[in-house]
Amino acid sequence: MCVCSRTKMVFFLMFIEIKASPAHSTAALIVDEPEETDPWDLPELKDAGVPWSALDTKGKVLRVLISVGKLILLLGFLYMFVCSLDILSSAFQLVGGKTAGDIFQDNEILSNPLAGLVIGVLVTLLVQSSSTSSSIVVSMVSSGLLTVQVAVPIIMGTNIGTSVTNTLVAMTQAGERNTFRRAFAGATVHDFFNWLSVLVLLPLEVASGYLFVVTKLITDSFEIQSGEAPDLLNVITDPLTESIIELDASVISGIATDDPEAKNKSLIKRWCQTFTNTTLMNVTVPGPENCTSPSLCWVDGNYTFTLKNVSQTYNIKKCTHLFVDVNLSDMAVGLILLALSLLVLCSCLILIVKLLNSMLKGQVAVVIKKVLNTNFPFPFGWVTGYIAILVGAGMTFIVQSSSVFTSAITPLVGIGVISIERAYPLCLGSNIGTTTTAILAAMASPGETLADALQIALVHFLFNISGIILWYPIPFTRVPIRLAKGLGNITGKYRWFAVVYIICCFFVLPLLIFALSLAGWKVLVGVGVPLLIMLIIIIVINILQKRKPGWLPAVLRSWDFLPLWAHSLAPCDKAVGVLIAKCCCCCKCCQAASDDQEDRAEQLENNKTTHTAVYDNHAMSVENEAEDGMKIELNILKMTTL
Repeated sequence: MCVCSRTKMVFFLMFIEIKASPAHSTAALIVDEPEETDPWDLPELKDAGVPWSALDTKGKVLRVLISVGKLILLLGFLYMFVCSLDILSSAFQLVGGKTAGDIFQDNEILSNPLAGLVIGVLVTLLVQSSSTSSSIVVSMVSSGLLTVQVAVPIIMGTNIGTSVTNTLVAMTQAGERNTFRRAFAGATVHDFFNWLSVLVLLPLEVASGYLFVVTKLITDSFEIQSGEAPDLLNVITDPLTESIIELDASVISGIATDDPEAKNKSLIKRWCQTFTNTTLMNVTVPGPENCTSPSLCWVDGNYTFTLKNVSQTYNIKKCTHLFVDVNLSDMAVGLILLALSLLVLCSCLILIVKLLNSMLKGQVAVVIKKVLNTNFPFPFGWVTGYIAILVGAGMTFIVQSSSVFTSAITPLVGIGVISIERAYPLCLGSNIGTTTTAILAAMASPGETLADALQIALVHFLFNISGIILWYPIPFTRVPIRLAKGLGNITGKYRWFAVVYIICCFFVLPLLIFALSLAGWKVLVGVGVPLLIMLIIIIVINILQKRKPGWLPAVLRSWDFLPLWAHSLAPCDKAVGVLIAKCCCCCKCCQAASDDQEDRAEQLENNKTTHTAVYDNHAMSVENEAEDGMKIELNILKMTTL
């Protein structure tokens, strides 16, 4: 009886010891594991403040005043944001405007459709304005240096180049992973739409010329009279931007049209009001063949005279912007404005996001999300996307810039107010809105150049309409959304990949295509076709791996047979992490990181001493579990031998 009671006591003590020791059961881990959430679900912006009903009269008045003040600040920051984009465009024109004009001079290169496409991309990147690059193309067509057929690929390139602005804006939200994932996907859905549209429509245009033929029929069918392009948002922003810098847009067009006087002129406008007087004067010419007409030509000794209209420009009123009397080169002024405009742009964007986060909470956020993201009831749900396209077109027409509109909705996508499915039709609408502005601007052209200018603007409009028909009406064809989400997942995990994407997509890839196109069609086909076939094969295998893995051989059901660096960004991520750690080893951020690690170590020690019932560490090693099990068994053996 004593032995039996002693044995019971031993097992009781053993049970107490096991209960006191840290538990490693998988059941506890499963219970404590949080449920996986879809990163693309819109987050709930919870209101942590005091409810409106709980406030007294003074509190309600104070909250209303604070809300009005935040709204005024938001409008002010939006105004500064739009103005900084305008100054940024001027800065890029000062830095690369003359280079852009020189690029357009080589007509032999422009006659190659791929080279024309890449030149449109690069020039729009240099001047950061599709309107400016389009106006250069219009002036070259009007002067006879380019035909409309040659200008079509360049217009497609300007459509791609203008989408880099909102991609750069998304980089300012890289602080939080999910926010950056949504913001970058919301920005790059515009990129994918433009690239996919060019991939389909450029070969179709080269083969059939349908854009040129359709727009030619439209311009020939209507008797269109010239008018004036409206100034909407510019009326508000011009007072501030023109007090900082004013540019002479005719200089870039003059360089593109091979005007010798334009090459030596500065892009900075010095005189805002001038008067040009044209008079018929006797002038000396080298010989009779240079006379304006045989009847207006006479010879006096060794000199030949003729009557010719001579224009003389008189400067009346000087401009009043900051750089009117500065003795700096265009490059120096452009770099100064580039740095300042980027600083203001990023600061305003960060402040806008902070204000939106503080304002869009509680019931306000619920109402705005419902208005922006809710579809019409069945059977009219499909109409919602097309209304969003019209809204995007109308808003872009008001602000007269697709870059401004898409850059403004990018942070809203990031903080979760607008879903990427709703941002996509808004971006498509902005593409249409910027072309309607170009059509109105073309209608302000003189009578002799009106037809060509209008036809180019209609080419841009029809190109975007054709892209929408390809990539929007049927849900299955909305490939840009899926591609943008895939890229967003990658950049959310590896945030440095966003920089790689921008460099490769807007610089490396266009320059590679440009170099291959200059080498000739044989080189382009010999290099491009194998790469394209390889890309198609990889895409097909990836799709089959996800949906029909049984159709593939056992080797191809995963990419594990390849080296890790060939199918994963993890090795590159480690290299980037080591590089950043070496660069920041002496910074305060490293000190903060080490303090954070010390705090975590202390917390782990405290958890060990208190013998908590369940560990939250999901990565416990198997060796530690085996050692703990062996210790328990040894204790049992010792007690039973006693």
